[in-house]
Amino acid sequence: MIRAAVVGLGWWGRTLVRETAGSDAIRIVLGVEPAEAARLAAAGDGIEVVSRFEDALARDDIDAVVLCSPHRFHADQIEAAARAGKHVFCEKPLCPTGAEAARALAAVRDAGLTIGIGHERRFEPAVLDLRRRFAAGEFGDAVLMEGNFSQDKFLALPADNWRLSPDLAPVGPLSATGIHLVDLAIALFGAPTDVLARLSVHTPHLRNGDALTISLGFAGGRTAQISAILTTPFVGRLALYGTAGWIEIRDRTHPENPTGWDVVSARRGETATTAFWPPHRAVRDNLDAFARAASGGSAYPVSPEEMLLNARTFEAIVRSARSGRIETI
Repeated sequence: MIRAAVVGLGWWGRTLVRETAGSDAIRIVLGVEPAEAARLAAAGDGIEVVSRFEDALARDDIDAVVLCSPHRFHADQIEAAARAGKHVFCEKPLCPTGAEAARALAAVRDAGLTIGIGHERRFEPAVLDLRRRFAAGEFGDAVLMEGNFSQDKFLALPADNWRLSPDLAPVGPLSATGIHLVDLAIALFGAPTDVLARLSVHTPHLRNGDALTISLGFAGGRTAQISAILTTPFVGRLALYGTAGWIEIRDRTHPENPTGWDVVSARRGETATTAFWPPHRAVRDNLDAFARAASGGSAYPVSPEEMLLNARTFEAIVRSARSGRIETI
């Protein structure tokens, strides 16, 4: 059992405390939160709460840290955790720049530790099945990925929340939801080569943007078309098109409280088929996989190389959203 401290007790940090409550691989026993109001709100979550990150790193009974802090701080926090001998699970995005990600990943590697990343979409059963079926050649060669991951949860945030800050969370829809689809595109197609992004604001409250479209280019002419909106009710959709067929996954609810996935697939010359995948706790699967890798079990399924690609792609998307031009990754 890995004993962990969660850093940041906002909405998602407290969600991870609840998700790990029944795990036999990881248990969050400590919370780190500098804001007094958030510490008081988390008082009933059944964990000890402190105000300083350094306090968690100094404790011998803490094996790992789970970072739910603003993206800007991730690289320094990962390096500090590595120096203290703590494994790291970091919420997405890993770092806002490729240089920071490379530095952080090197620190973890050199310390002989494990790092995990909050991309739970990879652990959803329907997504695992999609990858398996394409790998087996059922739909021919993959050509195009389409994805939309949108929500309106941030409309309820106070104006001074860091998730609405152009500095702490640049290109809001990307760091909130779109980065999950970028990760899936990398998992499916490998290293992206270039990107064109368009960001707009339809709700002034969401000052770091609320509507994002991304076109990611890959070797061999493959493309990922991704959209993310923060001013519309939840919608989640992933489709992959091949030379001999296609498959589409639709989420019934936000991954915070999954209620299942509807899947439609078709192969050339055959009638499309539909299937339902029941609810599954992919968030906990991700944390469990990290904990088991940290304990010496199977390797964590998202490689450091993919994490670095994701950070470099994040950086290029931010550049493109600001410049309005195609940017090289």
